[in-house]
Amino acid sequence: MQKAFQMWKKRVLLASLGALAGCSAQPGVAQTPSQPHFSVVRSQEEWRKKLTPEQFQILRQKGTERAFSGKYFDHHEAGEYFCAGCGELLFTSQDKFDSGTGWPSFLRPSKDTSVLELVDNSYGMERVEVECAQCGGHLGHVFPDGPRPTGLRYCINSASLDFKKR
Repeated sequence: MQKAFQMWKKRVLLASLGALAGCSAQPGVAQTPSQPHFSVVRSQEEWRKKLTPEQFQILRQKGTERAFSGKYFDHHEAGEYFCAGCGELLFTSQDKFDSGTGWPSFLRPSKDTSVLELVDNSYGMERVEVECAQCGGHLGHVFPDGPRPTGLRYCINSASLDFKKR
């Protein structure tokens, strides 16, 4: 599992470097906010009108909700989780698990093309940020401490998600 994570981390780092060098971004690999190639593009004012203040702060300003405060951290219904900004299918309940962290956690995105993963060096840490591939909305981060089979934990803000029951 450690080897798989090292390969994944290398892919994210190389994709981030390619994006910084001006290479075109693709879903599933990193891109920089200064080089947006999103299919859903809105002005800041349009985003403010569409989203709640909490959703705007998280999706558009890369905020984080407090642990154990989001509506989906302890949510167990069968269904699908969509981007609250644009409606893109991001995760399914069959890949959701209780990580004990206070945020909804998933083994993997619904499709490889659903999210972008970017190296995030903010706050003096190296993490991998997760964004919606369609609108660039900040979703959360992914960590290498999840259960099998992926070994990954997509730690996602509830406010960035909309749930539709199956």
